[in-house]
Amino acid sequence: MAPTTGLQDVSTRAGSAKSGRSLHVAIIMDGNGRWAKRRNLPRVLGHRAGVNALKRTVEGAAALGVGVMTVFGFSTENWSRPPQEVSELMGLLKAYLESDLERLAREGVKVRIIGRRTGLAPDVLDVIERAERRTSHNDNFLLQVAFNYGGRADIVDAARAFAEAVERGEARAADLDEAMFEGRLSTAEAPAPDLIVRTSGEQRISNFLLWECAYAELVYQDVLWPDYGPEHLAAALTEYRSRDRRYGGIAVDDVAVAG
Repeated sequence: MAPTTGLQDVSTRAGSAKSGRSLHVAIIMDGNGRWAKRRNLPRVLGHRAGVNALKRTVEGAAALGVGVMTVFGFSTENWSRPPQEVSELMGLLKAYLESDLERLAREGVKVRIIGRRTGLAPDVLDVIERAERRTSHNDNFLLQVAFNYGGRADIVDAARAFAEAVERGEARAADLDEAMFEGRLSTAEAPAPDLIVRTSGEQRISNFLLWECAYAELVYQDVLWPDYGPEHLAAALTEYRSRDRRYGGIAVDDVAVAG
């Protein structure tokens, strides 16, 4: 993985890739089950193929100008799936971190798992904490895995944390603004995503990064996640870079016309 700009200035990344800065891309990795079904395979094999797709995509991301990647691994709603599938998804996080941890550490990738830790098995918590400790000082690339994560749940948790701070006398209700609230989200270490990609052709956010996606560009790609790789990410970034991002303002040309 080619080096990118350090994470120490990650909060300043608010412009376009044309300025030369690294981007934050978030991906809803969708389609594992359908990939397996089309091949008459068990769903578990689709999830395993999805892990390989994640490895390929993370390895190729930095060379494409990406400095932060957030991927949706397991949502708070996924607990409603059959117990065997839930168990397999938990095992896949362990397998990915254990098999790739040393490579990620060598290449300067910082790993963070965002989402609720409650309800996770002790062995899963152990590998999460080990991966975060092992890579805590890396600053070439930030990989966030949203696991037992939901956008609404994260907002509720941030609101509860602020309310508890008020109860302890550490803050006042009048102190709350957007910046303070964002600082209590599980994603506080990273900038807001520039681009959110969803695979498999579905066109929904599905409770992912609800606060953070306010000005993200959305790209939906008709490819099942296990087939995904750097070439698909490159296509999504080409689409992103073709767009005019105004953040609620208007283009200079529009101002001239209006005048």
